[in-house]
This record gives sequence, structure tokens and C-alpha cells, in this order.
Amino acid sequence: MASPHFLCSYHLYTPCNGRNQIINSPRKIGLSSSYRPHGSSSFYRKTQFQRTQYVKAMASDSQTGRKQVEIVYNPDERLNKLADEVDKNAGLSRLTLFSPCKINVFLRITSKREDGFHDLASLFHVISLGDKIKFSLSPSKSKDRLSTNVPGVPLDDKNLIIKALNLYRKKTGTDNFFWIHLDKNVPTGAGLGGGSSNAATALWAANQFSGGLATEKELLEWSSEIGSDVPFFFSHGAAYCTGRGEIVQDIPPPIPFDIPMVLIKPQQACPTAEVYKCLQLDQTSKVDPLTLLEKISRNGISQDVCVNDLEPPAFEVLPSLKRLKQRVLAASRGQYDAVFMSGSGSTIVGIGSPDPPQFVYDDDEYKDVFLSEASFITRGPNQWYTEAVSMSACSSPVDHSPSVE
Repeated sequence: MASPHFLCSYHLYTPCNGRNQIINSPRKIGLSSSYRPHGSSSFYRKTQFQRTQYVKAMASDSQTGRKQVEIVYNPDERLNKLADEVDKNAGLSRLTLFSPCKINVFLRITSKREDGFHDLASLFHVISLGDKIKFSLSPSKSKDRLSTNVPGVPLDDKNLIIKALNLYRKKTGTDNFFWIHLDKNVPTGAGLGGGSSNAATALWAANQFSGGLATEKELLEWSSEIGSDVPFFFSHGAAYCTGRGEIVQDIPPPIPFDIPMVLIKPQQACPTAEVYKCLQLDQTSKVDPLTLLEKISRNGISQDVCVNDLEPPAFEVLPSLKRLKQRVLAASRGQYDAVFMSGSGSTIVGIGSPDPPQFVYDDDEYKDVFLSEASFITRGPNQWYTEAVSMSACSSPVDHSPSVE
């Protein structure tokens, strides 16, 4: 009896709209890769495959056509198991994050509370000026170590970064301690929320090192224990904030990202406590803050909507700041859509151009001012903020992943 002959072929199966497509010709199997998120991080540490592909080998009798053997092999499943095993022993050890600052496009002070704080209503927006913070896991189980490029910045638990890390350990029971280097670009005492952003960034980082134990909502709620401006940075970059600032309502970005701005900050700072001491509620603006928000969303930024109730008391504390704003307005000649102070000062913001007026360069009084161009940015879901490629021409946030090792 003649021995039967077997024909062996293989097919690559890939799902398409719920059905299997069959590619009959023998070919090298290309496996497309994507990433599996770890916690709520914007970077991913596991390799996974977008499509379930498998090889199906069949042996059949060439005379009868009857199937004798069927073997199904799924390479994705095996590789994902290997990735899982590697991931168990490959924890995050270093992380570099961008820590952006903010401006208050308008800031209304609506009342004084029984606890001594003031209620406000403000349009906060993240901008492209920011610090960089490098986090590394420390072998210590008792102390964080902080360094910075700027003298005079506290390096102990008076620093909001250390406060944030202590708070995270308290809330979660984790025992990670860190070496942190703060590369400071945002001036202090500027009304830009640089320290608050550092605290929010530290909370985000600690959560990544712990595998995403906390939700973003929990991080936002916890962060109000550090400072009133910290919760805002857990928005997506544009928010209508009320209460002390800790009640954060995410809104669609009301201002195009390609509108440039210039930041001008004199060396002198405006102590926030001193500014609020000089605040007289009966002399604040009476315009409804929701009306301001609606006008900005509909018509964009103009001088009449950039109201800041803290300008008069800040100008009382620092009269030279009032003179600076007046000179910027007088010299602008239509260069800026609006000129205003951010927060409690002492930064003057010019929206519409990245260039400062010429007198800032010519007048010795302003030889030591801080100058920076900037633009509006936001962040994506489950991602932290990333640095824009160019502050002078940024049409949208740049999608760079944080540096991870």
C-alpha cells in the first residue's frame, strides 16, 4: 500500500472587524507593538501587542484531504508572559518630569471666609515656562535628599516638594524615599505658582514609583493640604477655580495655544500675605466671573476681561510694579491684547507678543528683571505636562514622554 503523502501549510490569522483574515502565503510574521499602561502613568513599561495574531499549522492527507493534525501557536501570548515576568523585577528607578507654572487670566476675589481665607473665582491656565525635576529612588528609608541649581531655595521639609512626598507616604503607607534635583527656571514670589506646581509634580512622581496606587482625583484632593494652588495642576491645564482655589473645574482650553506672551518680573516680590492685608473688598470689581469666562471663551483675550482684584493691593505693597504695568501698556501700541498682573504678583504678563517693550532693555531700572516668553499648554489624559519644543511658536502641547529609566 502506498504511504500517504501529507501537505503542510500555515496560515497567519489576524482579527478584522470581528472576523479572521487569512493570509495564505508564507511570510515573516510582523508583530506590531503598543504599550500597556502601568497605573495612571503617561509612560508604559510593558510591551503588549495590538492585534492577536497566531500561527495555525495543519497537516492533511494529500489523497483524502482529511485533516490529521492541527496545531495553534500564539506568539503574542508567550511574549506577553515573558514581558510580565521581566516587569515583576524591573521597577521604576529614575524619572524626570516637567513642572510648568500658571497664570491667572482673570482673578476675582468674591468674599472673605470665616477661616481667614478669601473666596476667589479665577481662570487658571498652565503655560510653557517651567522647572525640571529629577527623581531617583534612594536606598534610604528615612529621608529624602533635595538639591537645586538656585541658592536660597529651602532643601528641607519647608520645601513643597518634600511636603508633597511626606504627604504621599502618609496617605498611602508607602516607604519610598528619593534623591531629587530641582532645576529651577520659574522665579519665586512671582504669582506663577512655581512652588505649587513642584508639589503637584512630586505627588505625580511618587504615584508613578508606587505603581499608581492613587487616582488623579485622590491626588487632587490630597494636594489641597499642601496649598490652595496645588490642586489646579491636576486639571488638564485650563480650569475655572473657586473656593480658596482648591475647587477645580476642568474646562476646554478657551485660548488658542499659538497666542504668545511675555512675562516680566522685577526682582522685588509681592508677599501674598501682605497683598491680602491691603485688599479692600468694597473696592474690587463687581463683574460676574462667569461672564468673564464666557467672554474669553467666545471672543478671546482683551484688556477688559483680564481683571485681577489683587492688582490694587499689590501696587500698594510694591508701587514700582504699578509703574511697570503702566509703562508696558503705554509702550505696547497695540502689541499686546492685554497686560495684567498674574496672581498676587509680581509678574506682569503681556498677551499677544513674546517680545518685551524696548524700554525694558534700555532703562537701567529694569536691567535685572526676569524676562521669558511663553505660550499656553495643556496635558492629555493620564499624562503629565511636557515641555513645548519652542516657547515662541507653540501651536499645541508637544507629545514627549517623560524621561524614564
